[in-house]
Order: sequence, then structure tokens, then C-alpha cells
Amino acid sequence: MLNLRLAPRKTAPWENSEFARSVLNGLSARHKSLPCKYFYDARGSKLFEEITRLPEYYLTRTEIAILEAHAADIADAVPEGAIVVEFGSGSSRKTEILLGALPRPRAYVPIDVSETALRDAKLRLRKRFPSLAVHPVAADFSECAALPSSFASDPKLGFFPGSTIGNFSPPEAIALLRVMRAMLAPGGHLIIGADLKKDPRTLIRAYDDAAGVTAAFNLNLLARINRELEGTFDLDAFCHEAVYDPGEGRMEMRLRAKKSHSARVLGTAFQFVAGEAIHTENSYKFSVPQFQEIATLAGWQPRRLWCDDQNLFSAHELI
Repeated sequence: MLNLRLAPRKTAPWENSEFARSVLNGLSARHKSLPCKYFYDARGSKLFEEITRLPEYYLTRTEIAILEAHAADIADAVPEGAIVVEFGSGSSRKTEILLGALPRPRAYVPIDVSETALRDAKLRLRKRFPSLAVHPVAADFSECAALPSSFASDPKLGFFPGSTIGNFSPPEAIALLRVMRAMLAPGGHLIIGADLKKDPRTLIRAYDDAAGVTAAFNLNLLARINRELEGTFDLDAFCHEAVYDPGEGRMEMRLRAKKSHSARVLGTAFQFVAGEAIHTENSYKFSVPQFQEIATLAGWQPRRLWCDDQNLFSAHELI
């Protein structure tokens, strides 16, 4: 009698990835969620760049105006030959403003999960700053614990624009700022953007634009799961939702099921009832004292502050 054994199923490399684990765990929870850091595949990064140019999305143009107005002031506190470290660098376009004002920085270290964004930024920066050494690091900046050892004794300027700090809860933000402080030691400075509290109607328009670009950005997370994790999500079965939670002081983005249905991820089935939501992003908004308290609890000392005339956005120098 023949003893026939089926060959074990080969595990695809992505099945044991952090992305796969996060998706499976998040969709298995009682209140379904997906981490916002997975928005930024190649298509997600392009969609976000479109968002930054939308008329409703005040954050990017306001922060750029602040940087353009105060880049020389920021540069005054940075010694020659400093290492510029950007956390979640994306396209690095705001960084060009800073690099252009600094006194001969030694190197620029962009940290980002998108290898495509890092590659494009490196090529562009090489053309504009041919003498600047660019050392991209493809990693989740919230988990990147150390810089190249060759930079250990150099003065460092950290750059964390875009109010990405708002994607973290206050305890998470404190923990992240402590990690950044350790990475930039000894004596590092940090320039960080923080979005300010304002009329919720302005916030909702910024996160739910008339052209539907933010909706496409949010839904692309499901499309990415379909592409990379054998997902079977019907994108037409979900709608984008952006709401402001005044109690938490944050914007929330969700994907809400239009109908009851099921979808699979790596062979695991998930049931959705009509109206059920997948929570995809938080974006906390701050008053200046609130943000400075978070920075102080993380061991930083708030030094200088720059805001626009309408007090929409803030840039902080921490030492």
C-alpha cells in the first residue's frame, strides 16, 4: 500500500510579516482597526502627496509657510556639520527648505517605510545639494532605535514635520519622543510640527475633501491588503468616514461597511455587518500648552515656537 503524503504548504514570505500580523490581529479584534502606518505603499504615498495639495488640506501649505519664514532662525541654533535626521520623511520636500538654510550639514538621514519615496527623494536632493551625503534608512521610524555608528558623536538636528505626532496617543507620543531624544543624543535638537485645535468643520473638510482623494487614500489600505495578503475586500462595500471626537481632541478616520458581507485575508474569513467600522487613523490636535507638556514629560525642553497668523499649525524647537 502506497503511503501518500501531501507536501506541506509553502508559506509565502509576507504571511509572517509584521503587516500580515497587524492586519489579522486588527481585524480579529472586537472593534476592528488597521494601523495607519500601512497607508504608505507606493500608491498610498502618491495619494498622500495629492492630499497635501488639496485646497481643504491646510496643514502642508501652512507648515511650509512657517518653515520658509523661519528657516534662518531655526538654522541659527544648528552648528556646522550637523546630521539632519528626518522621521517619516516621505517626499522630503519640506526638508529642502531646512537644508537650504543650514550651515553645511554633514549628512541627511531620512527614515521612512516607503523605499520608493526614499529613492525618489535621494535622487532629487542629490541634484539640489550635490555635496550633501544622503543615507536613507528604510524602516518604521517608531521602531528604529539607532543611527549609523559613524554619526554617534556628531551634532544632530531631528526633523519631524507634518503633525505625524498626532497619529500617536499621548502616552505613545511621549514614548516616541523619548526614543527620538535618545537617538539624537548627545545634545540634539528636534524641530517638530503639531496641528492645533480649531473649528471641527475645518478639520473635517481637511480629512474628507470634496474630490474624494482622502477617501481613495483610506480605501487603498484595503486594496493593499488585496494585493499583498491575498485579500478579497470589495472596496465598493466600504465608504470613507472622517469625524471629530471632541472628548479625545482628535480626528478619526474609518472605513464603514455599507452592507453585511465577508472578506478573506490569507485564508482567514472576517465578517462585517452593515454599518460596522474599521478604525484606520487617529490624528490628535493640540493646544500649545498641551503639546509642550507632552514634550516635557518625554524629557525635552521646549525652546522656541513658530505659528502662522491664524494659529492653524505650530512648529516647535525642543532641546
